[in-house]
Amino acid sequence: MREAYIRKLIRMVEESKIESLEISSWGRRIKITQPSKNSTNGSSHNPAILEQAVTATPASVPGQVVTAAPISATPQPALAAVPDTAKSVAIKSPMVGTFYASPSPDSPPYVSVNQTVTAGQVVCIVEAMKLMNEIESEHSGRVVKILAENSKPVEFGQDLFLIEAD
Repeated sequence: MREAYIRKLIRMVEESKIESLEISSWGRRIKITQPSKNSTNGSSHNPAILEQAVTATPASVPGQVVTAAPISATPQPALAAVPDTAKSVAIKSPMVGTFYASPSPDSPPYVSVNQTVTAGQVVCIVEAMKLMNEIESEHSGRVVKILAENSKPVEFGQDLFLIEAD
């Protein structure tokens, strides 16, 4: 998360009557807390520091704790299992929306890992504002990895698939 975004969130918490705000985005979680208005000793409830603290906390905001950590506690795969990205190209989301791997819930996915795709082949759907937008591969090759999760939000420019180009 960007420092400007974190500062904006801190200002929002300061100006509101809430004591705590927690936001998750892109596998990161941030929690901002401020002391209770009725606290007599000025101390606030400080949650346990998660794995990695964000260093973008402004010094002008006393009493607030900002922490961030990966959402999933699953161990990262070994480096040997990671595909060679030197030959891989990403299919990116052209818009903000919801990723769907298949045309309907009971249909098989458009593509799966190790499947060969051709340029122009539909690989998924991104729903934006109730419109289903078919996303086509710009490259021919083999699907190395599916990076988006079905029925989950995606951002503009987010990598959806890794394709090992021919």
